[in-house]
Order: sequence, then C-alpha cells, then structure tokens
Amino acid sequence: MKLPALAAGLLLGGTSALADPLVIKADAMIDVLTGKRIESPALVIRDNRIEQVTSQDKLNLPESANVLDLKGQTLLPGLMDMHVHITSDAAMHGYKGLEISLPRETLYGVANAQKTLMAGFTTIRNLGAGGFSDVALRDAINEGDIAGPRIFASGIPLGITGGHCDNNLLPFEYQDKSAAVADGPWAVREKVRMNIKYGADLIKYCATGGVLSKGTKVGAQQYSQEEMNALVEEAKLRGITVAAHAHGTEGIKAAIRAGVSSIEHASFLDDEAIKLAKQHGTYLSMDIYNTEYILSEGENAGILQESLDKERVVGSKQRDSFSRAVKAGAKMVFGSDAGVYPHGDNGKQFSRMVRFGMTPLQAIQSATINAATLLRQQERLGSLSEGKLADIIAVSGNPLEDISTLERVNWVIKDGRLVKKPD
Repeated sequence: MKLPALAAGLLLGGTSALADPLVIKADAMIDVLTGKRIESPALVIRDNRIEQVTSQDKLNLPESANVLDLKGQTLLPGLMDMHVHITSDAAMHGYKGLEISLPRETLYGVANAQKTLMAGFTTIRNLGAGGFSDVALRDAINEGDIAGPRIFASGIPLGITGGHCDNNLLPFEYQDKSAAVADGPWAVREKVRMNIKYGADLIKYCATGGVLSKGTKVGAQQYSQEEMNALVEEAKLRGITVAAHAHGTEGIKAAIRAGVSSIEHASFLDDEAIKLAKQHGTYLSMDIYNTEYILSEGENAGILQESLDKERVVGSKQRDSFSRAVKAGAKMVFGSDAGVYPHGDNGKQFSRMVRFGMTPLQAIQSATINAATLLRQQERLGSLSEGKLADIIAVSGNPLEDISTLERVNWVIKDGRLVKKPD
C-alpha cells in the first residue's frame, strides 16, 4: 500500500503506531557516520525504530508494508539543536520581557515547539526557562498532548546575584531575582538539587556575563572556580551533564576545568582554551547566526542599547573563535540560541558554520551524531542506523553540496510518525 493515502491519518501523530512496517525510499541518504551519500536507499521502520537500512534493489518488501517513496529527496537523521530557549519569544526582549507571565511563556513554548519540529529539528536541548515551563512542555510532548521535538530540559539556569542569569531590569525596591540565583558552593549545590527535583535533565549555569543582560560585562567571569567545581560535582553525583554559558576567556577555562560537558557561545577563545576543550573532550556550542538578527531586528524587539553595543564587539570575535576551533579540531555541536531570534529559522545557522570553516558534513554531524553523543543518546539518536529511533528528515537536492537545503526541510518523521509532508 502506498503511504500517501495513509498520510493524513499519521500526520501529527493522529493514529497509533503501525502494526505493519513502513518502508521509506528516496534518491539518496546521508550516512553521517561515514560521510557518504548513499544512492537509492530503503529504510524499514517498525513502530518507532529503524529495523533495516538497505538498498532498494536488495529490499525484500513484505506485502503488508506501507511504502513512502520520496522521489527527488535525500534522507538525513532528524536534526538536533543543542541550545534553544523554546519558551522565549524573539520579539520580546529587554523590558518587554517583564510583560510575560509564566503561563504565557509556556504557551509561547507550545507554538515554538511546533515551528521547531516543522523545521526538521526532532530533538533540542533547552537551556533556560522560567518556572520549569520547559519541563512541562517536554512532558506534554512525550505524552502526545502536543506536537514538538524531543526536549532535554535544563529548567531554571543558575547564576550569581546580578549576573547574566539573574533579572537585573528592576530597581532595588522590587527585590526581584531569578529563582536559581545562588552564591557560594553550598548554595549552588542546593539549586542544582532544586532543578533535579523539579525534573531537569541537565544543568545550565552562567559562568560569565552576557550580551542580552543588563549591567554585565560580557567577558567577565561570574562564578569562582570553587563554585563551578561544586556545581558540576553535584550534577555528576546525580548523573546529569552541565552546560556553561561562557563568553569570556577565563570563565571558559574555569568551566572546562570544572568538568562541564559543553561551553555555550565560547566567544573569546584563546589557544589555551581550545587546547583545554580538546584535552577534556568539552563540546563547543557556538551561535554564530543570531548576531545578524540581534543587529538588524534587535532594537525593534526591545534589546537594550548596551546589549546592541556588546553584540557589535562579540559577534565578530565569536566567528573568529569558531573558525579557529574548527581548524584545531575541537568537538563542536549545533547550538543556535533560537528564541533570541525566531524559532523555526534554526537551520539558517548551517550556512554560517560552513562559511566560517566547517565542511558541509561537519556542520551536519554537529547537528546529528555529535549532538547525540553530547546528550549521551548516541545509541538511540543521531544517525540512520539499525536499532535507532526513527527520526528522519528529507530535503531536495544534496546538502553535502548545498548546505542551505537544510533551511527547507520537506518531510519530517519523528519516532516513526510522519509529522510533516509537502503541501
């Protein structure tokens, strides 16, 4: 039976899993493990797993199989973005953000999850959300209540008083601060425990100042080495990873020495920082696209003038650091910081990664097998391999020749379910 007749029922998870296998044929497939483009592939999917990867001329097709023949398409694993803010609205920066209630933030997340999935990103790592709204969103998606990517949620990011992860917009008399502000080794341990209690999959903290925070110096280290060590040690006791927001050189090095799994932004890398990252196996997640949105649309979105001034310095430095890290062979993952710019545009970063030093294959690997390994999910996700979850996208043309094809994903299958097809 041809699947298109069946697709309406499957779209957006409208039916239960198929008892019969689903066979997907296409013109080509990218094997992200070997870097090869394989002609005329056939994938056999049963329930939500890839049961067989073969060629069309070797396929022994069961009569009961449902066939999806994607002529003119290239198959890839579902894409993975390791730094998003899924409950954030890109049009609500700075003081505009004070208007947003926790219920409204969560509702933004519902809409953004749909946009992200339709863009071909079947897995994301959410690095910071108010009131554990990302945890609630993750659970709603897992239970089938709403459509969205697979979410690994950090909960509320940790930071120092007055730091990048605090709320610095209101005057003293309001006594307002982020719920995960913590100063001192035992205080940061307590906030790690709080995040885990309320369902966080990982911990995110701010090791340095940031671009979009009021009153912080973007390169200044914000936690001491002792505090970072305690924070990471507490997370490791509970078996979860840590992501560190770190623009400044010394903060990057301190976070790597503390044992974080990834450095977010990594704007001011020197040779020692890159060497440390390689020695420790630390992943770099560098959002080199969103500088364009900040500088072109940021003022209208409410981004403060001081933040625009910081971005004018940081953006070019970060891109230079990205090029040097790629050349040095550092481990890197795709992290867009979507939420600073509009969700669904995540794929626009691929072309910038290639422009500033990666091969198309390296860029694809950063958003597939590398990201899966960072998440410790490489046995389940990240490649089109037998036994892995059936997260599959299809694009026109060959992304190894034109990486911009990943900005226009035509077909999306998540967990063995068709969730997007061309209009």
